Amino acid sequence: MTTALLETVAAANRPRQFGLLEKAVDVLSHSRALHALYVRGSLAAGTADRLSDLDFIVAVDDPEFASFVRVADALMAAELGAILPGWHDTIVARMGGLGYVYLVAYEGKLHQIDLYLVPASRLDTVLARTTAMPVYLAEDVAARAHSHVDWFINSTLERPHTPAELLTEVLVLGQMIRKRVSRGQRFIAYAEVFALNTAVKNLIKAALAPGSTFYGWYQLPEEIGATPIGRACLADLDALIRGPAVPTGDDLSTAIGRALAVARRAAPDAVTAFGPAIDAYRHYLDLP
Repeated sequence: MTTALLETVAAANRPRQFGLLEKAVDVLSHSRALHALYVRGSLAAGTADRLSDLDFIVAVDDPEFASFVRVADALMAAELGAILPGWHDTIVARMGGLGYVYLVAYEGKLHQIDLYLVPASRLDTVLARTTAMPVYLAEDVAARAHSHVDWFINSTLERPHTPAELLTEVLVLGQMIRKRVSRGQRFIAYAEVFALNTAVKNLIKAALAPGSTFYGWYQLPEEIGATPIGRACLADLDALIRGPAVPTGDDLSTAIGRALAVARRAAPDAVTAFGPAIDAYRHYLDLP
């Protein structure tokens, strides 16, 4: 039931990235675990522009939900060209599932694909909270609730993030801020700059003080500043937070450079593992 639904979305929007939309729907709908696939956000509202991300609700049969989440990164990289693992989205509202953001290279541009993965038994709850249009509906498949899903979602939401995951968050937020700057969305840019600075702080803590019992921004000099590496990281963090609250493109390039300098000191293994991805990221965002 995919083709007619996609044609409806295309007729309503005709976004430049419709080819990527088509490709993503084809890739995701090949899974026998898929119950339904919807687009939401600007695509569903008919307001998409050339910078719009592709925002999906992916409803997966409950017993297969955990397995689908675990293979999503590999699927997105192999089939759609995602340059980084999915960022576990901490901005999206909690609607009963798990949100991930991917940066995907397509036709010489870097695009954002948001996947909100939800157990099929909770799809109606999600659809009641957001505007969405169906692009794929499995035929004759009933949603089967599974008790393991609650435990899996809650444990995923609550577990501490690794330095590599926080580095992914920094890079994804950089792409998101660049889009806000291009559109002149100053208030959202402000919020996402604060989120980027917080992700850098969290990366430092995860790498250098993984057993920290202090909340948020408290006790950073006392906890992190006891070593030369820690003091250097805090100096870069201080420079980040003193930057413009609403950056220009050049300001953002400087901020991402500082964030990567922090990551190289605090979590060099993560930076090494992401080497080709960071090179691709710099290329697509035209960073020095």
